[in-house]
Amino acid sequence: MVHDEDHVARVIRIAKFLAEKEGANIEIVLKSAELHDVARNFENHAFASAMVAEKILREQGFDEKFIFAVKDSIETHSFSTKIEPKTLEARILSDADKLDAMGAVGVARAFMFSGEKGRSIEDTLRHFEEKLLKLKNNLYTDTAKRIGKNRHRFLELFYEEIKRELAFEDFDQ
Repeated sequence: MVHDEDHVARVIRIAKFLAEKEGANIEIVLKSAELHDVARNFENHAFASAMVAEKILREQGFDEKFIFAVKDSIETHSFSTKIEPKTLEARILSDADKLDAMGAVGVARAFMFSGEKGRSIEDTLRHFEEKLLKLKNNLYTDTAKRIGKNRHRFLELFYEEIKRELAFEDFDQ
């Protein structure tokens, strides 16, 4: 599964790096990253994950300010909801999740997801067009933009090459 514990671990690692570079509250960022996909099976997973995270954090005894910050970060992290994150911590979670959908890992995840759903190569390429190739322009922090530049270029190169091969334009006559 593409939204499994490996994805969460990568998002945590990326988010921690971004938080350190950007001067964010690392505890909020790490807890947000840990819980950002906890309710992934719901249609609006960001909202559902924020609700589940709130319950978990209350049970763990976190204060209201911390809970609100984590919940806000989770609610605004998803590309699909088109809600702009306002705090630095929320922007970092959003950036970390997007960076994990870019580059070689992003390509692998896109095709794994398509395999899970029985989608064709052409359907997967539509996902590139509708989402993956747009992620670079939706990064917020300077650090993520620097990382995203190379990952985006890889997405573009892969996309261009697979389109050429599918059109059989790579045949040397």
